[in-house]
Amino acid sequence: MGSVVVLSKANASLNWCVNALLPRYPPSPPIISHLSSTPRLFRSLLSTKRFSTMDGSKASALEEMPLGIDETTEEEYASQSRLLQEFHSISSIDKAWIKPGSGNGSQAMFSFSQPNLLANKMRKFILSSHISKESSNSVNFQWGPFPVEMTGVSVIVPSPSGAKLLVVRNPENESPCQFEIWGPAQVEKEFHIPQSVHGSVYADGWFQGISWNSDETLIAYVAEEPSPSKPTFTCQGYKKGSSTDKDVGNWKGQGDWMEDWGETYAGKRQPALFVINVNSGETRAVKGIEKRLSVGQVVWAPPISGSHQYLVFVGWSADTRKLGIKYCYNRPCALYAVKAPLHESEADGTEIKDSSTDGCPVVNLTQSISSAFFPRFSPDGKLLLFLSAKSSVDSGAHSATDSLHKIDWPVDGVPCSSAEVVDVIPVVMCADDGCFPGLYCSSFLTNPWLSDGCTMIISSFWGSCQVILSVNVLSGQVLRISPTDSNFSWDVLSLDGDNIVAVSSSPVDEPHIKYGLLDDKESKSTAWNWLDVPSPTNECSEKVKSLLSSLKFSILKIPVRDVSDSLTKGARKPFEATFVSSKTKRSDPLVVVLHGGPHSVYLASFSKSLAFLSSNGFSLLHVNYRGSLGFGEEALQSLPGKVGSQDVNDVLVAIDHVIDLGLASPSKIAVLGGSHGGFLTTHLIGQAPEKFAAACAKNPVCNLALMVGTSDIPDWCYLEAFGSEGKSIYSEAPSAEDLALFHSKSPISHISKVKTPTLFLLGAKDLRVPISTGLQYARALKEKGVAVKVIVFPNDIHPIDRPQSDFESFLNIGVWFKKYLF
Repeated sequence: MGSVVVLSKANASLNWCVNALLPRYPPSPPIISHLSSTPRLFRSLLSTKRFSTMDGSKASALEEMPLGIDETTEEEYASQSRLLQEFHSISSIDKAWIKPGSGNGSQAMFSFSQPNLLANKMRKFILSSHISKESSNSVNFQWGPFPVEMTGVSVIVPSPSGAKLLVVRNPENESPCQFEIWGPAQVEKEFHIPQSVHGSVYADGWFQGISWNSDETLIAYVAEEPSPSKPTFTCQGYKKGSSTDKDVGNWKGQGDWMEDWGETYAGKRQPALFVINVNSGETRAVKGIEKRLSVGQVVWAPPISGSHQYLVFVGWSADTRKLGIKYCYNRPCALYAVKAPLHESEADGTEIKDSSTDGCPVVNLTQSISSAFFPRFSPDGKLLLFLSAKSSVDSGAHSATDSLHKIDWPVDGVPCSSAEVVDVIPVVMCADDGCFPGLYCSSFLTNPWLSDGCTMIISSFWGSCQVILSVNVLSGQVLRISPTDSNFSWDVLSLDGDNIVAVSSSPVDEPHIKYGLLDDKESKSTAWNWLDVPSPTNECSEKVKSLLSSLKFSILKIPVRDVSDSLTKGARKPFEATFVSSKTKRSDPLVVVLHGGPHSVYLASFSKSLAFLSSNGFSLLHVNYRGSLGFGEEALQSLPGKVGSQDVNDVLVAIDHVIDLGLASPSKIAVLGGSHGGFLTTHLIGQAPEKFAAACAKNPVCNLALMVGTSDIPDWCYLEAFGSEGKSIYSEAPSAEDLALFHSKSPISHISKVKTPTLFLLGAKDLRVPISTGLQYARALKEKGVAVKVIVFPNDIHPIDRPQSDFESFLNIGVWFKKYLF
């Protein structure tokens, strides 16, 4: 076994200056000034003093407590809120950047996040560390003394050498976008890009693309294209010509409505490509890209001496309508190459010149495949690797099994559209037990390469876990290199040369940093040694440690019931469910937790909110019904056309399985789900009305016939309701027959049988599953006398994940389930 030594003192030699993350403006007002914006319930829980009237008698409880809450319930809220706060304050490990140093040392920055309830934002901060490798199986992490908050920072991107750091601060209102170039000890350049050039820089992880060129003089990035000018009116009527006047006698009209990219992208209409010179601040839009393309994920092509330099980017086309793109990998996309604006040194300075005037077109590099994204060049510049969701695009499923491909990059550096697309990892239809189930990636590292130049390190779903894989892009060999004897989930954060910095967690173990080393490089061993890395962020409260130590989890194999000959081999294989329970009690009340999608997965990883529930006296059953990611394409494609039946039956089978094992009482079961998980929740309480004592649905799909006309993804309704034919018959104007089928597949068709007390959590700004479908269902339940509680979050979108909203949601879930299960 290797060893890890942690030194607590600061390392004065760290070259990445944390000053870059400090606010560039005066500090905010005292935090207490934000108290008035917190939810009423949370405000009531912050107060522990009981007020009295002037004559000493107690004030009316109805006046002191939120509407509809009695004194006993208020005490339950107060008790559970204290427990929830213990979990809610745990920080999450988000990213890491590592700069190789001299000798055996390297320098690292780790990005963490933590909810700031009063400000209702995520607090993001950086913690620095010096990593020194003392032997083949020992490493020292020397942490800085304190983290530094990234106040006002939208995104940070170190340069390839680590000598510079880009800090982007996106504008508020009509302010300029702020670019800062930091050196080892101070800001070296600061540029303000006005809204007339572009809007906010994309920092969302999908359209986002920020790439330094090799000599670190230019940065390519994706930002919102300037909004078109709007008509101006005066007291005399329409004013000819565009105007920027803000005179009180003028007012701006709305102009033509423009499509945006739906959920989480409200107001984001046209991601465009720009290049900035880090010495002069000169910024140019990259010309020649058609307006029908929204661009993202830009990278610089390898430089060729004496040749133009090219940019490679992902382009999503939208000819008639921009359908929602968040979580939807079934949107066709391709890799394109375009000449970058030229950077030339002149006697009087530097400038960026427009390279599009020579008539060079934008080149589609992947015409033969329907999906291509996450482009990465091999270290020698000879190969361009990319991920593909062609199985999603071709089938219509919003997410499915990925594939990895490569093309040869031309020796002369001039891209062509006839390059052959070669499979590295094809789509896996049905894997043998214990074998690689296929590729399911949500992101790639900026630099995923080991020093051999042909091995990529990536994270992927494998059943109910996330694992780390090594992929040889020449041979196609795939190896699982995170521990195979562990049901924990693993995610790669960064590479430190040929070593790996990762994070590992389970439903009952908070995230911990791990350091992976090859056991014996000389013998070309494929075994990895994983070392624990103690860090300051591992220190959660003693109460949380005690509660988590009392829990256990296991991943159950659930046999499919009523197997028919029409099912594919993959659809007949057992599905999985993760069961979390007390180590001592035999059968706590059971909460069945259902993921959305439906083509998503509940990973055996740490969730603060769900750990709160399991520490609150509930057993949890996370069901990865057939159709989930991580189990092969055949199992996934068995669900479209059978939603509301196959997935519902799988959940019921999983519940019966744990009851038969004596792990749950049939009279104490609740169900919780959001989005498609809410679809299943409301289906289950209608199709099995005697089975559930309580339910909670977050932004649930309750009526497909209503959703299809209001959602940003109406095509989803067709595909999941009709199956494979839904892709071809999708229409913006559903027929009466279509609407009838949508209704028959929806939970609302079973509402007459529902008797389960149900909590609804709804985001008023949800574009994916608009609030109308949940409200309609809740009102119908109230009409028939079912116990219903509805909480609407006026400023939340589909996930309902803003800190205050997430806190109030799970507090109410805990109280609601305690009320009906204990």
